[in-house]
Amino acid sequence: MSLTVGMVGGGYFGRFHINAWRRIENVDLIGVADLLDERRTELAALYPGLTLQPDVDALLAAGTPDVLDVAVPPAYQADLIHPLLGKIPTVICQKPFCRSLAEAEELTEAAEQAGTKLVVHENFRFMPWYRAIRGEIDSGRTGAVRQACFRLRPGDGAGADAYLSRQPYFRDMERFLVHETGIHWIDVFRYLFGEPDTVYADLWRANPVIRGEDAGMLILTWRNGLRVTLDANRTLDHAAENHRLTMGEFTLEGDDATITLDGYGHLARRSRGATDATKVAYAFEDRDFGGDCVFHFQQHVISHLLNDTPLETGANDYLQNIRIEEAAYRSAERQQKIHLHARHTN
Repeated sequence: MSLTVGMVGGGYFGRFHINAWRRIENVDLIGVADLLDERRTELAALYPGLTLQPDVDALLAAGTPDVLDVAVPPAYQADLIHPLLGKIPTVICQKPFCRSLAEAEELTEAAEQAGTKLVVHENFRFMPWYRAIRGEIDSGRTGAVRQACFRLRPGDGAGADAYLSRQPYFRDMERFLVHETGIHWIDVFRYLFGEPDTVYADLWRANPVIRGEDAGMLILTWRNGLRVTLDANRTLDHAAENHRLTMGEFTLEGDDATITLDGYGHLARRSRGATDATKVAYAFEDRDFGGDCVFHFQQHVISHLLNDTPLETGANDYLQNIRIEEAAYRSAERQQKIHLHARHTN
């Protein structure tokens, strides 16, 4: 059995989606819609033979796909998806997922009522180093995890021309660091450690040419005492040839071992009491983006649809990431720790 996939949006990141769909077995990418004439011209040169349409109506006129992949900015997502609910079996929506928690909750509820499976294209948890780190935790080699920190240092947000060459709309986002970028690690932390209990955020703008915050610290706590920090500054870099491979460095400290991730995707384990670390062996391909995480995510969704394997990023579960995001912004505004709950934040 194979599935047909249609796409809306062929911009910078949407092209990673296209690359992945073209490589996944049992998938037929039937076409891509994009409003911009110049972008369709670029796509035609990059992907000879790919069917290109000016809008979603033209795309669907040729036939209803089993899966529609919506890779457009959050300002356009809900209006585009709403009329398609109940008509398309599965819709994958790029993150940031909608403009607000209220909009995301409303769209998720509407999809459930219409019988459309709504999935968020959250691919960072599918970066192979996080799967390998989860394996280290699950194996017991780390012992109980006590602290962890990811230092986000992509270095792409410095200077007067920050983001112009790749995703210029970043510059005008009123909420940027947590809404667009930090949400990835909120999801990664939930994947690795489960549901946090509190969040505290200190956010600021390091580059005055953009509108929103581009630096900050989030501290999340768990009821078992675990503390996890996202230490983020998009204007600073880290030691790597490709600063967008891992986008920074990660340290996890457990009772029995410390795990480190560097900017080359290398993982190392230092056992408690040891002075030297040993390599954590795992395989990954430095292809497209983030260790080919887009391919791994999309393959995960296809496996779910064809083989009924568990789905990790359904919209209903993903809403909790946005609740934590909203709590982080409230924390920064109030300068206080915010307690989190399964469905609501206070």
